[in-house]
Amino acid sequence: MDTSWRLHQHSDWSFGQLARWINPIVRGWMQYYGAFYRSALYPLLQRINGYLVRWIRKKYKRLRTFSKAHEAWGRVTAQYPLWFAHWKWTTGHWR
Repeated sequence: MDTSWRLHQHSDWSFGQLARWINPIVRGWMQYYGAFYRSALYPLLQRINGYLVRWIRKKYKRLRTFSKAHEAWGRVTAQYPLWFAHWKWTTGHWR
């Protein structure tokens, strides 16, 4: 069984499609593990953010460089802070 998400290979998807796929899983982790050891979740949630930036770089050719992708990341998280369930915990920590 392959447990890898391979987000960067879903560059034909929209942010909304990714959110619908990821959010139920991540929300469950946040509810369960967050109740006992919330600080242990931060590295995992940050890693998901890293993979989302990688997805952005694959989807949009103009954002291939890290600096441009990082700027776009800042705009997206500021405009749509509740798009992904884990952003309410991580967006202030990651930037």
